[in-house]
Amino acid sequence: MIRLGLRMALGRDGLGRLALIGGAVALGVALLLGVLAGVNAVQAQNLRYAWLNSAVTAAATGPPVADPAWWAPRQDYFHGRSIIRIDVGVTGPSGPVPPGLPELPAAGSFSVSPALARLLDATPADQLGDRFPGRRVGVLGASALPGPDALIAVVGRTPAEVSVLDGAVRVERIVSVSPSECDGCYIGIGGDGLTLILGVVGVALLFPLLMFVGTATRLAAARREQRFAAMRLIGATPRQVATLATVESTVAAALGAAAGFALYPLVRLGLTRIPFTGERFFPAQLSLSWVQIAAVAVGVPLGAAVAARLALRRVRISPLGVTRRVTPRPPRAWRLVPLAAGLAELAWFVGRRPETSNGQLLAYLSGILIVMVGLVVAGPYLTLLGARVLARVSRRPAGMIAGRRLADDPRAGFRAVSGLMLALFVTSVATGVIGTMVKDHGAADAQAGKLGLTSFPEDLAPGERGLTAAAVPASLSSVPGVSHVQVIHYNADRGQQGLPGLISCADLAALREFGSCPPGAEVARVFSDLSAPDGVPAHWEAAPMSAASLASRPVLSLVVLTDGSDAAVERARTIMEAAFPTLRPPLTDQEWNSDFARTLVQFQRLADIVVVASLVIAGCALAVAVTGGLNERKRPFSLLRLTGVRLAELRRVVALESAVPLLAVSALAMAAGFLSAHLFLRSQLQLDLAAPPASYYALVAVGLGASLALIASTMPLLRRITGPEIARNE
Repeated sequence: MIRLGLRMALGRDGLGRLALIGGAVALGVALLLGVLAGVNAVQAQNLRYAWLNSAVTAAATGPPVADPAWWAPRQDYFHGRSIIRIDVGVTGPSGPVPPGLPELPAAGSFSVSPALARLLDATPADQLGDRFPGRRVGVLGASALPGPDALIAVVGRTPAEVSVLDGAVRVERIVSVSPSECDGCYIGIGGDGLTLILGVVGVALLFPLLMFVGTATRLAAARREQRFAAMRLIGATPRQVATLATVESTVAAALGAAAGFALYPLVRLGLTRIPFTGERFFPAQLSLSWVQIAAVAVGVPLGAAVAARLALRRVRISPLGVTRRVTPRPPRAWRLVPLAAGLAELAWFVGRRPETSNGQLLAYLSGILIVMVGLVVAGPYLTLLGARVLARVSRRPAGMIAGRRLADDPRAGFRAVSGLMLALFVTSVATGVIGTMVKDHGAADAQAGKLGLTSFPEDLAPGERGLTAAAVPASLSSVPGVSHVQVIHYNADRGQQGLPGLISCADLAALREFGSCPPGAEVARVFSDLSAPDGVPAHWEAAPMSAASLASRPVLSLVVLTDGSDAAVERARTIMEAAFPTLRPPLTDQEWNSDFARTLVQFQRLADIVVVASLVIAGCALAVAVTGGLNERKRPFSLLRLTGVRLAELRRVVALESAVPLLAVSALAMAAGFLSAHLFLRSQLQLDLAAPPASYYALVAVGLGASLALIASTMPLLRRITGPEIARNE
């Protein structure tokens, strides 16, 4: 029977089915391998951040070196891009050496990553290069870099210079533990963030991909049922028929899986250009483990074999179970229960947010996953409702035929659009959450050209020099694009609102966009960067002192206002860093919230990737399902044409059969997506869902339009498969 099954699969009649199923499986397997490689790359990339956390000495392992080095990590910026800077002070020849370097740079020299080297060569020195004292002596190797675009500098200084820098420690070992497994490591992706990224990828991409592969293996299932039922009528046993079906499906899936492995290098090449975590991957990081390779290579054909056996259950019951088909039981309303349960779980945590990050991750991701499963379960029932409405309101034969056919088997009608439904759900959730967060934190964008440098005098040890008014470089005011340089003094008595800074009302009057003083006051209490609460110009609290006594107070911060141009911001930043090398680099408003901003950018990029990938997967699934459905219905459509039904009417039938479930489940998916996003935002961030941007509607329109175009592209196939010879040969 195995030999016969191979002949049926590879014979002339079976080659078309084999090519269709194998091609669809190949595409699904290639994408599946790409997702698995992306998951591995995220983890491999995160491990490359390990050595940058060597200041967290508790995480270091291995024997200590004889000559500990002073180590001070800092975060700088250039045109909004983060630069990781490590200032090191070598104390002897046997100091710690990070990966990618033969030795730590000596005082007066520095080494940089290749991307930063290219940036230094292409940028005027007064905007970037002057921040790194000395001469460039080396380039970091790939083993020290999380990605090809990483901006990293290791700057050599004397131990005395490094020891007074903010956050400086003596390092005896280089950390080699991934930030996801390190308690206290802050450069890279922590355990919760890594779990979130991998969880989003797993739920949002793997689930639709596995459905797509399953759909591909079910192609031509109805045709196989009819052929095997005929074999039962001439004496084949259920076991023999099951063996033939298993062989045919396994061969197609195995060949498709092999072709998918062949396509994977192209997918891998494309993944090197996608910044899953904010950094692009090195090609070597996009690797697959032998376990993953074996699981896909064996699992896809095995799943196809199981699907083939399950699809023939009517044939095993009776050989007439196919030829004398009766309408299956329609889906029931209970199919809405899983969807309601998932939304109820998300609603339960509004006001009851779990305390731990892992608890929050489990609560929200499980809720989203249940909603996705609920949409798949509820889809056939919604398709049935749409079909009944179509049959009831239609006044043309095409509408009545399409409605009756959908109502006869709503599961098959829904299966064709299930991938797009999940893609629209993921799109709606991602757009709702990210768009609301961006809108909530959009106030900082109004003053993007404002640089702030803070010294926090109360944290300075005796003998340390912080920021002083006398040390402010006069050259700052002469930088083109700099409009104002303002010193903010330290406020020991912070008042009722806890404001740490002091400014004279005369100076504040010249900066009306940053608020005003109370009537009669000479000095006001302000924030260190003059930022007003909620981005609204404030009526600041008065301080009980005179403007004349303000000059004797320690300096808290320096605020430099520019026209927002990149050149003005970076020139001013470079001057400030050179004047105050012991302080952390000055930041703009967006950079001040760097951790959140970086996380938001990562989430935005991840959401964009998930949205685009989901739509691609959905489009592939729809094309495969529609083509397979037409191929299975050659005989009914041919008979309809013989009875006088025009080809145009058949095209309307196909269009309506695909469009009705498409629009019905799309509306539900978008509604469920925005409701899920709203419940998450209320629970986690106490925010209300913001209206989606115009780009969301454009993306949905493109997705639905492309789906309808795919349906329309199958129409020419109708003429070829509905001729009289098809009905006669069948």
